[in-house]
Amino acid sequence: MKKLINDPADVVSQALLGMEVAHGDRLRVDHEHKVVFRKDAPRSGKVGLVSGGGSGHEPMHGGYVGLGMLDAACCGEVFTSPVPDQMLAATTGVDGGAGVLHIVKNYTGDVMNFEMAAELAADGDVQVRSVVVDDDVAVQDSLYTAGRRGVGTTVLLEKLVGAAAESGRSLDEVTELATRINGVGRSMGLALTSCTVPAAGKPTFELGDDEMELGIGIHGEPGRKRVPMTSAAEAAQLLVDPILTDLPYGTGDSVIAMVNGMGGTPLIELYIMYGEVQRLLEKAGITVARCLVGNYITSLEMAGCSVTLVKADDELVGLWDAPVNTPGLRWGV
Repeated sequence: MKKLINDPADVVSQALLGMEVAHGDRLRVDHEHKVVFRKDAPRSGKVGLVSGGGSGHEPMHGGYVGLGMLDAACCGEVFTSPVPDQMLAATTGVDGGAGVLHIVKNYTGDVMNFEMAAELAADGDVQVRSVVVDDDVAVQDSLYTAGRRGVGTTVLLEKLVGAAAESGRSLDEVTELATRINGVGRSMGLALTSCTVPAAGKPTFELGDDEMELGIGIHGEPGRKRVPMTSAAEAAQLLVDPILTDLPYGTGDSVIAMVNGMGGTPLIELYIMYGEVQRLLEKAGITVARCLVGNYITSLEMAGCSVTLVKADDELVGLWDAPVNTPGLRWGV
């Protein structure tokens, strides 16, 4: 294992120290609970947005804390859910009197622990709502989930809902919007290599030089099937076709599209993939209103990529264009 770390047991805590000194103009860190807060949280009268999950998926979630996105993110150990105490600290720490929305990826530990934290917060008179993101079309159930996994739509949802909360929408309005976005978002990914969890010290799974895993999960969970290595054009089709048929998407639709790297794929390859995805969408009569290309929800150093589409209308495009200032996304400021 070759990694730029000190002690595997200290990876998350030391990364949070680095994050704090790098982005102290926008963030503050509760090191006891491993929670990244927006520096000005809580903001009176604003709905607080809290997300989180296991570390190793950076920039998600801590990198999306700031103006126009999250108010706090809970950081679990690598590929391990945060505990309810962390989530409770995040929830109470961002409550400005307008309530708090939990944005939860559909992994069993995350769902259970956020539910416990919401109950504890409610005992303290904090109004909490939750939306569970379950956008992965690859598999219905996995090693970590009951139902579909929560993957790339989480990033787009946090941006869109973050803009709505920033504009002063109520907890009911923000919750309804988050639920609607999850309903029109779909994702699928593939892996070219495994990744190595620092505490394990060895690859999570074995993948031959001439193979790729189609429909991989962000923790290295198995996908739909293992297939021979192929071209970018064919790989894009293997990802896009299941997404388009699942919602379904069709002629005349407009989407926000993301081609996301899993951590170990160079940007030059991601742009090749985006070109192929765009070509397939145009062929299907689908317009890309806005796009992202890069590493936004990763799996340590895994090579591979994922495609996410969110069906967009004028309202969502307007929310997408609203200012955002986080370590992971920034425009309009």
